[in-house]
Amino acid sequence: MSGRIKCVVWDLDDTLWQGVLLENGGSVLRERAREIVTTLDARGIVQSIASRNEPGPALARLEALGLGEYFLVPQIHWGPKSQSVAAVAETLDIALDAIAFVDDQPFERDEVARAHPSVRVIDAADLAALVTDPAFVPDVVTEDARERRARYRQAGMRKEAERRFDGPPESFLETLDLVLTIAPAQPADLDRARELTLRTHQLNATGVTYSRQELESLSRSPDHQVWVASLCDRYGDYGRIGLAVLGCACDAWTLSLLLVSCRVISRGVGSALLASVLAHAKAARVRLRADFVSTERNRIMLVTYRFAGFRIVSDEGGRMLLEHDLREIPALPKYLRIVSSVPQGTVTDARSTIASTSP
Repeated sequence: MSGRIKCVVWDLDDTLWQGVLLENGGSVLRERAREIVTTLDARGIVQSIASRNEPGPALARLEALGLGEYFLVPQIHWGPKSQSVAAVAETLDIALDAIAFVDDQPFERDEVARAHPSVRVIDAADLAALVTDPAFVPDVVTEDARERRARYRQAGMRKEAERRFDGPPESFLETLDLVLTIAPAQPADLDRARELTLRTHQLNATGVTYSRQELESLSRSPDHQVWVASLCDRYGDYGRIGLAVLGCACDAWTLSLLLVSCRVISRGVGSALLASVLAHAKAARVRLRADFVSTERNRIMLVTYRFAGFRIVSDEGGRMLLEHDLREIPALPKYLRIVSSVPQGTVTDARSTIASTSP
């Protein structure tokens, strides 16, 4: 089980509200339920529903209670709760070990626990744990966290637009007006940068986490560069979704951390950020190396490195050192516009460098 809970999935009857909806219950919320829902939302923890009920009346009651807007992709049907939890995890792209499930019935909690042992199951009688347990209490609530629910809703609109689009995926991406911004980390970025290292597992090349103080020290060091990447499109702002930490010696740079939020895995952002690092290293006439530490989830990052042209220099029990000869740099995707304030040349310059080195 991971340290932080990213999503809470609620039962409704005798859990979120008092009584059973189909027996004329549900008109009164359980004690502290509203406070807990709004507190979790303000902390950037998203929430959903897994309820055995008729969807129409249940959603109407949530709206009447003033809580409808807080729950993403609610699963309201007569199927198993484990099926509902799995659907939430898949739709929101959240690992099961970052999900908590709350229900008043021991049978339902046991059914979910058997199907998904990594999900944290909580008795509805213990609701106080949702606001006091450290797993539900981020050290710092960032601007990106406060906007998380809205950004998931924007993601839902994008998915619906993509579902309706008649054409290949890259053609759909061209309709989004995607803009990737890469910049040196500023003090206002550091809490979110730290949060990214804590929350991102699949797309973190080393699994390393940094404190705010460590990131601040690195960003001020003449021997390091810390880059933050943000993404937006015509549906809204994804927020800060990428981080790169570079050790910069005179003759060689080492990419000690590269990570990208799982929310943008289909946008090619990881490859674009990596290509930008490659182009800057080439312009600086230094060798480029990268650390990679194998974890249970981040194999996709090794594939990203290898596809970009890195070779493995050494491998000691899953701790790898990779190197790129910088002779051929992958092209940046055409559907992605790059804006950068990174020193020693811009990413626009990098695009020219990439073009001049392509066959």
